[in-house]
Order: sequence, then structure tokens, then C-alpha cells
Amino acid sequence: MSKVIFAVACIGLMSACSMDPANWETAPVTVQSPQGEVVCQLYSKEITTWDRAISRPDTMSVAQGDAICRAEGVREKNI
Repeated sequence: MSKVIFAVACIGLMSACSMDPANWETAPVTVQSPQGEVVCQLYSKEITTWDRAISRPDTMSVAQGDAICRAEGVREKNI
């Protein structure tokens, strides 16, 4: 019986820890690139893989914008 109670308690604790990126958002950051301004949504300094472009020049692909934002997240992490 104690194992069941322990398992239920663990599940409850884990569900309370949200991994929803929206819970980790910081204020958007504008980065200058050769193609123009990229507005980045950065998250926790420990989780730079979520960083993404929320605005980018029309001449820039989504992948390029996201790469610029991930690089900015890493740069800020290392400050």
C-alpha cells in the first residue's frame, strides 16, 4: 500500500512541474542580422533549444530566424 501512495505522490509532484515553454518566456529580444531585425522569444537560460524567432524579415527562412535566436540565447547564457 505504501508503494502505491508513494507512486501517486510522485506522479502528482511531476505533474505540478510544467514543461510548457510559455511558463519560461522572457521579454522578447531584438537581434540585428545582415538581413534585418529578428525578434526572438527567449526562454530560460538553461533551455536555449526552445528559443525561436517570433518576427523576421520576409527574406529569411524560419530555420534561419530560429538559429539566430538560439545563438542569442546561448550568447546571453554565457554572459
